[in-house]
Amino acid sequence: MTTALFGLALALFLLAFAALYYATTLRRESGLPQGKVIYSDSGSWFAHDENLYDPTLRLVGKPDYLVQEPDGSLTPVELKSMAAPREPYEGHIMQLAAYCLLVERHYGQRPRYGIIQYQDRAFAIDYTAVLEETLIDLIGDMRDDLFEPDVPRSHE
Repeated sequence: MTTALFGLALALFLLAFAALYYATTLRRESGLPQGKVIYSDSGSWFAHDENLYDPTLRLVGKPDYLVQEPDGSLTPVELKSMAAPREPYEGHIMQLAAYCLLVERHYGQRPRYGIIQYQDRAFAIDYTAVLEETLIDLIGDMRDDLFEPDVPRSHE
């Protein structure tokens, strides 16, 4: 009987170790930083129905993930289903900057950076005052263009 209990305990220990290893591998492959996922719009972990909203800019959005890192800082993560370009596209950076701004307005805490996670690579983007100003200017330009009869395409 003692041998059977020892065998069962060993099997449970090995199963727990395998589960921990699998969870660690999934976390690393997801591109998420260490910490607690407190917001998710990706359908995994838990769904979060609440939009982040800034009434001043009339900006609404949902980051794919928002991670509270061990030091308490908040980091938005945007997932992209494509292979990584040499450097992130400007539109992807602006989208991440918008999430950083929304996180700051909603939670009252400014993210130091955000992450754009492509299929095969992640980019950490510093959320600087210059990036925030560029985002706010872009939002203003887009609002101005809403009333223009003809706006040239910015991409093909």
